[in-house]
Amino acid sequence: MHPVYHEIKKMLAGYYPDAEASALAKMLLVEVLHFSTLELFGGKDKEVFKKDLDVLYEMSRRLQNREPIQYIIGRETFCGMPFVVNRHVLIPRPETQDLVEWIAEEDQQTNPCRLLDMGTGSGCIAISLAKKLPHVQVEAWDISGEALQVARQNALNNQVKVDFHQQDILSASPGIAEWNVIVSNPPYITNKEKAEMEANVLNWEPHTALFVPDHDPLLFYRKIAQLGMSMLVDGGALYFEINRAYGTETIAMLQALGYENIIIRKDRFNNERMIKATRP
Repeated sequence: MHPVYHEIKKMLAGYYPDAEASALAKMLLVEVLHFSTLELFGGKDKEVFKKDLDVLYEMSRRLQNREPIQYIIGRETFCGMPFVVNRHVLIPRPETQDLVEWIAEEDQQTNPCRLLDMGTGSGCIAISLAKKLPHVQVEAWDISGEALQVARQNALNNQVKVDFHQQDILSASPGIAEWNVIVSNPPYITNKEKAEMEANVLNWEPHTALFVPDHDPLLFYRKIAQLGMSMLVDGGALYFEINRAYGTETIAMLQALGYENIIIRKDRFNNERMIKATRP
C-alpha cells in the first residue's frame, strides 16, 4: 500500500472505526491523486507532489471534524448519476433510490404526464425520474434558492429538463388539477430524534431539510396531501418518503383526507419508508 495511504489513515484513526478510516483514506487517494487500484496497492514509489499532499491533509482535517465525505469531494452518486452536493442540500440516500424506482416501475406511459417534486433539494428525485421517464414533464419546488442553484446545475450536468421554482410548501396555495404524480421527501425528523443522529448529519446537513417540530411530525405530509387533493388529476398518485416511526399515522392522515388505495413499502434496509396514495 502506498505510504501516503498509511499516513492519511493514521490521521483518521480515533475518529472513525478502522474499516471506515481505511475506506475513506483510499477514497481520498483516488479522488486527489487519481490512483488506480494497482497504484494504490502497489505504487509505493509513485511520486506525490506537495500541492496534492496539502489537499489530502486539508480533506483529512475536514473528515476529523466529521464533515461528510460527499461534501468534501463535492458529489454523490444517485441512481447511477453524479450529483453535485454542498451544505445547502441533503446528501442523497440509497433508500430514496427505492422511491424513485417504485415510481418509475409504476409509470404507465401516460401521455402527456406531469410530475411535481416538492422539496427537491439537490434535485435527485426529479432529475432521476426525468432521466428514467423522458416522456414525463417534471417540475420541482424548493424553499431554498441555494438548493435550487445546486439542483439546476445537476439537471444541466445530467442533461435533463426540469422546471425549478422557489416555493415554500407550507405557504403554497392549492393549484388546479394538472399533475399525474406528486412526490416528496420532506423534512420528517423530529427534534427529539436528534440525540440518535450521527454528528456528520447533525452538524453539517441543512436543518431546514431535516427537522419538524416534535408536536407535529406530519406537518409537511399533511400540507402536501392537502395540496394534492386539488392539484392531482383524478386517479393521480401521491408518493412520500416517510419517517418509519410514523407510518401508521401517515396512513390515517391520508385516509382522513380522502385518499384511496394507500400502500406502504419497505426500503432496502427493511424499514417502512415509502407510501403511495391515490386521489379518487
